[in-house]
Amino acid sequence: MNAPRPRRFRRVGALAAALAAASLVLSGCLYAAIPEAAPRPTSTKPADSAGVPAELLPYYGQELEWTDCAGFDCTMVTAPLDWGDPGAGDIELSVIRSRAEGSAEPIGSLLTNPGGPGASGVDLIRDSLSFAVGDAVRERFDVIGFDPRGVGESASVRCFDAADMDAYLFDLPENERGTDAWADDVLERHAAFAQACDDSSDGILPHITTENAARDMDLLRAVLGDRELNYLGYSYGTFLGATYAKLFPERVGRLVLDGAIDPAVSALDVGTTQGVGFESALRAYMASCLEDDECPFRGSVDDAMADLGTLLATVDRDPVPNSDGRMLGADSLMTAIIAALYSQDSWTYLTDALAGVLQGDAETAFLLADFYYNRQDGRYLDNSTEAFRAYNCMDYPLDSTPEDIAAAEALLEAEAPTVAPYWAGPDPCEVWPYPATGVREPISAEGAAPIVVVGTTNDPATPYEWSVSLADQLSSGVLVTRVGEGHTGYNKGNRCVDEAVETYLLEGTAPQDGLRCE
Repeated sequence: MNAPRPRRFRRVGALAAALAAASLVLSGCLYAAIPEAAPRPTSTKPADSAGVPAELLPYYGQELEWTDCAGFDCTMVTAPLDWGDPGAGDIELSVIRSRAEGSAEPIGSLLTNPGGPGASGVDLIRDSLSFAVGDAVRERFDVIGFDPRGVGESASVRCFDAADMDAYLFDLPENERGTDAWADDVLERHAAFAQACDDSSDGILPHITTENAARDMDLLRAVLGDRELNYLGYSYGTFLGATYAKLFPERVGRLVLDGAIDPAVSALDVGTTQGVGFESALRAYMASCLEDDECPFRGSVDDAMADLGTLLATVDRDPVPNSDGRMLGADSLMTAIIAALYSQDSWTYLTDALAGVLQGDAETAFLLADFYYNRQDGRYLDNSTEAFRAYNCMDYPLDSTPEDIAAAEALLEAEAPTVAPYWAGPDPCEVWPYPATGVREPISAEGAAPIVVVGTTNDPATPYEWSVSLADQLSSGVLVTRVGEGHTGYNKGNRCVDEAVETYLLEGTAPQDGLRCE
């Protein structure tokens, strides 16, 4: 009997800022660029290079040249391509600053990361500043967005053009799902994508790791003139922040990690847990949908989930045509479902999408899928899909045994029966050009100042158990629980969570460990 083919369950990009704001985008309530304003106070402290090895002093001692960009300040920071070999070349990191809006001297810089891996921190601040941080925080901090290495306007991973990306993401498989021929076809497509990334990314792929990005973040801290790192990280940004704390515990200032990833779990466990999480979120959506006359499903939640399973199987056999020529199969419909489940505010769009598909109309489903991939009018507005793959393939070793895979499949089929048939496939990292260098292990960050971890009880993308686990691992971890639906907890209208986070960031007073916000 042959061993199971290497398997990676579908892993969703945890694009906290972009996807949680889906309802705002889809309803047309787009955040406008911040208008130009009179100059405000800003941190102008010299770079802090204390304790930095001599070979890195040219990087830590660089002076930043800021330019105006639609009312914000923008600059590029030079970092080593390889932190282990600074002589191997340089890369550029794109940084944006929203100056503290109050009249008092700023507390300092607050670095932010919206998740992914692969989401643009520059875009987060430029396009969605009020979504990134609350008013009180903007008053006292210079809020900093940056594109991590491999992402956006920094030295970036590049793979396919728009047409080839469309084919990779949306073309239907020629063979029956689950067969060896289907798996061979999928893996061949993954290999072509990986080769294109290696050909087009100027040699940066082996250096696109979270550890390197965390070292970049310490460089940003220093050149911004801060002795300690103040940081707000969402979703994947929690892993980036925890990795920073592991590397530089003595430089931890006020860290908030919202929607945590457990740094000790394997890639297989991540995919499995997310599958179960999205099944749970889907059931919560169905319970809400069934209370509405516009819901296309009837009966109990179990009845509705069974009918949705039938719908997915139907479009898998008989895809629904879209006006742009694409065909909606089960994979794209599942992507649409995932996109809507990131925020309870987006559930109405999921209802519209499912009702449309039942009537042979794929328009809204593709609108949601395109939003997930940041695709608009046939163009991809960023490289988040490419960067997501690059980080995950370098951060997560391929170390699952056949027994691990079989157990994960059984768990997924038992606890996520609607999601399970469309959640697994050949592991794209099996054909990535470089072996993973990351390790999956607990992070304690001994000696760090208090680190606040925020978890939401029915978060589908970063399940609550991961926040509990990370807070337990961190020697100074403080857990804040938001009871509710959707991805991440801060700045979502829960006053209890917002006050806990902002009191910590503004005053340095950590909330009580175990605070539960209904």
